[in-house]
Amino acid sequence: MNLQEYIDSQNITKYHLSQISGIPKTTVIDICSGKSSLQKCSARTVQQLAKALNCTMEYIMSLDTTDTEYDKETGLPKSKKYLECDLPPYLQKSLENMKQSWKIEDSGKRDLHWDLYWGELNADINSAEIDQTISTEQAWYLREKYLRMKRDD
Repeated sequence: MNLQEYIDSQNITKYHLSQISGIPKTTVIDICSGKSSLQKCSARTVQQLAKALNCTMEYIMSLDTTDTEYDKETGLPKSKKYLECDLPPYLQKSLENMKQSWKIEDSGKRDLHWDLYWGELNADINSAEIDQTISTEQAWYLREKYLRMKRDD
C-alpha cells in the first residue's frame, strides 16, 4: 500500500490531507504520485502526516511508493492510474455507471442504458475539462479508457 491508497481508504483527499497536516498541497501530491519518496522526506513532514492520519511515523514510512515504475524521459509513473484521482463526485458517479454498463456489454448481454451512460460520461468529462476541474491529459485518459475513444476520433 502507498500513501495514495491509504488516504483513499480513509476517504481523505490530498487537499484535505494538506490542510489538516500543514504540508503544502504540492508536496502531498508529489508523495502520493510517487514523484517524491517518503524515504527522502524530512522527519517533520513524516510526523505531520502521521499526526494528521492518526497513525505512527513508522507506519507512514512503511507506505511503499517504490513499486511504481517511472518513465525516464518524463519522470511520470508509467501507470496512468493517478489520472483517476481527485475527480469531482459527479464524474466519479458517471464513471461507475459506465464501468457497470461495459461489464454487462462485455459479458455478451445487452445493457439498454449503455448509450445513456456513455453520453452522460462524455458530457461530464467535457464539462470538467472546460471548467478546468481536470486537465486535458486526464480528460483524454478517461475518454480512451472508459469511452473507448481514440484521440483521432
